[in-house]
Amino acid sequence: MKDWIKVFESPQQIRAEIVKGILEENEIPAVVLSKKETAYQVLGYYEVLVKTQDALKATNLVNNEISF
Repeated sequence: MKDWIKVFESPQQIRAEIVKGILEENEIPAVVLSKKETAYQVLGYYEVLVKTQDALKATNLVNNEISF
């Protein structure tokens, strides 16, 4: 995932999936990457990544259009 950058992080998978969906609705390809500890699924978080060239637009959407 060399050319991808994190634009959102949450311990809740559903929030990461919502952000991914909103980004994709705005024509920004996104992926959710799990950083959860596999043994317990309690520790860790989920990241939403976008391509580097979409990072500014994605960050603006996440910061200004999405609230939980």
